[in-house]
Amino acid sequence: MTKKLTLKMNDKIIERAKRYAAKRRQSLSQLVEDYFRFLSEKEPAENIRMSPTVEELSGSVKLPSGYDPKTDYSRYLAQKYS
Repeated sequence: MTKKLTLKMNDKIIERAKRYAAKRRQSLSQLVEDYFRFLSEKEPAENIRMSPTVEELSGSVKLPSGYDPKTDYSRYLAQKYS
């Protein structure tokens, strides 16, 4: 079931959001719904539609088994600030 929602926003933000949605070939309503779904975290992430760009890039990077991004980032920060 869908319901109508009226939002008051800055004109410039609305125009930027419309262009962003158009580039991703989705409606502004779908963009807002996806964002609210993300914020509420009531639905699993696999139910949220990915943008065509993200879908295209998905799986393009192969990480070594056992890769820990937190450890890697910690090393990066230690090197940067030492």
